[in-house]
Amino acid sequence: MSNKVLVEMKVNGKNIKKEVEPRFLLTDFVRDELRLTGTHVGCEHGVCGACTILVNQEPVRGCLMFAVQADGCDVQTVESLNQPDGTLNLLQQAFSDNHALQCGFCTPGFLMTVTHFLEENHNPNEEEIREAISGNLCRCTGYENIIKAVKDAAGRLQEQQKKTVSSV
Repeated sequence: MSNKVLVEMKVNGKNIKKEVEPRFLLTDFVRDELRLTGTHVGCEHGVCGACTILVNQEPVRGCLMFAVQADGCDVQTVESLNQPDGTLNLLQQAFSDNHALQCGFCTPGFLMTVTHFLEENHNPNEEEIREAISGNLCRCTGYENIIKAVKDAAGRLQEQQKKTVSSV
C-alpha cells in the first residue's frame, strides 16, 4: 500500500504530474524528482533564502513548503530565467556584469527574489533594494555588488520597456 499523493503542477512552463510522499519538500521535489538543481538548499529552516522559488509568481522558501502544497500551482525555478536560446536574461546578465556573485551558492535565491521584486517595483531606490533582499543571506559578496546589479537590472528593464513602447 502506497501513501504517495499525486501532484500536478506547472514547473517552468511544463505540466508535471508525479506521485510524491506527503512529507516531500518542494526543494527536494524540484531537485531530486525533476533534476532542476539550480534551486539550492542551505539552512533547511527558511532563514537563508537559497531555496527561494516562485509559486504562483510569489517568492517562497522551497524548504518550508511540501510538494503536495504546490499541487495545481505554477512553479518557477532559477532555470526558468534563461532566454529560450540559453542566454542570460537581463537580471542574470546584470549580476554577471556587476560581479554580484562569488561562490554562487546564494545566487539562485537572490535571482528569484529580485525577479519578483522588479516586477513589483520598476524603479527601486537603494533602501527598497536592501529591504527586498534582506531575507537572502550571502557570505561572500558584502551585498554592495548585488545592490548595484539590481539597480542595473532595473535600468535595463526600463530601457527595454521604452523600446517596446516606442516600437508599438
